[in-house]
Amino acid sequence: MKRNRILPTLTLLLVIGIAPAFAVNKDIVELQTQVQQLQQQMTQMKQSFDERMGVMRNLLEQNTDSANKVSAAIASLQASIEKQQTDRAAQVDQISGQIQALNDTMDELKVRLAKLSKQFEDMQAAQQSMAAQQAQAQQQAQAIAQAPPPDVLYQNALRDYNGGNNDVATQEFNDYIKFYPNTDLAGNAYFYLAEMQYKAGDYQKAITNYDLVLQNFPSGNKAASAQLKKGFALVELGKTDDGAQELKHVIQRYPKTSEAIQARDKLRKMGVPTTATRARQ
Repeated sequence: MKRNRILPTLTLLLVIGIAPAFAVNKDIVELQTQVQQLQQQMTQMKQSFDERMGVMRNLLEQNTDSANKVSAAIASLQASIEKQQTDRAAQVDQISGQIQALNDTMDELKVRLAKLSKQFEDMQAAQQSMAAQQAQAQQQAQAIAQAPPPDVLYQNALRDYNGGNNDVATQEFNDYIKFYPNTDLAGNAYFYLAEMQYKAGDYQKAITNYDLVLQNFPSGNKAASAQLKKGFALVELGKTDDGAQELKHVIQRYPKTSEAIQARDKLRKMGVPTTATRARQ
């Protein structure tokens, strides 16, 4: 009975022990299967990765070659550009030098042209002056040819002056000076013009004509009278010292003339000593 009791018990224990062992083996098999599948997937992934890396390496090499070619082309182009720039700079320098030379030449031409223009203007002005002088000489010659003889013209002017026809006498004396400026009677004409201006109270213009007598005709027969009346005119203008000096010159230069007597009389009336001083040169 013990044996019968033990046998089922052992059988039961054996069954209980075998069931877990079978379950464990099944899990191991499944795990091994999964590991194999994972290894296969990793193998496939590695193979795919290697293939892709090969393609990428090939593309990288191609891109590197292309980049090297582009870099070489850029370097060549840059060298060409630099050479062109250098050549152009040399050309620009050469052209600048040529332009500067042209500008210098142009400046020289402008200076020469200015000189030629000035010479031409001077020649033209001289020609015009000569033409004007010729025309004036011709007019004077024609006027002289048409003018009355000098004695007749002077006598007419003197007659009108003595007759009080001052306007007519002035024109005639001026005509005489215009047509016959180098004769001795021209000094008389200047004197009578000054006399009419003195009588009219135009003392400054009278002094101008008296001076023309003294300067151009110092040995003429009106020189003493001209200096006397110049002294009177200066006194009338309030220039007493200058007038007195001119009167003293009359006394010194023409001591035995009626003009010297008038000069002394005028100086006495002015309260100025009549001692003659040395004449001014």
